[in-house]
Amino acid sequence: MLEIYQLVKATGRLDRFVVYGSYVTAKPNPNDVDIFLVMTEEFDVGELTGKVRIVFSHIQAQHDLGASVFWVNRATSFTHIEDLIIGWQTKRDSSKRGIIEVVQ
Repeated sequence: MLEIYQLVKATGRLDRFVVYGSYVTAKPNPNDVDIFLVMTEEFDVGELTGKVRIVFSHIQAQHDLGASVFWVNRATSFTHIEDLIIGWQTKRDSSKRGIIEVVQ
């Protein structure tokens, strides 16, 4: 997870980095890390190359980095960001899953 955070932070366009799911619970061996990224309005995935671009490809990130990464660009999101984060925290049965925000 630290590698992903560093890659995304290095873009200079990271607004919020949220980790949720079994990774932030007492589960002894989570299968993967679930990450929700909020990028700034200026972010353009088309400008990315190399390993950082993999982070923004859900299937590649899962395969190469062991992470399920979902992301939005603040400018193109049709939903309020707080509502999106609450949505990621809520399971299908309406119970809540573990969720943390990494800030620096």
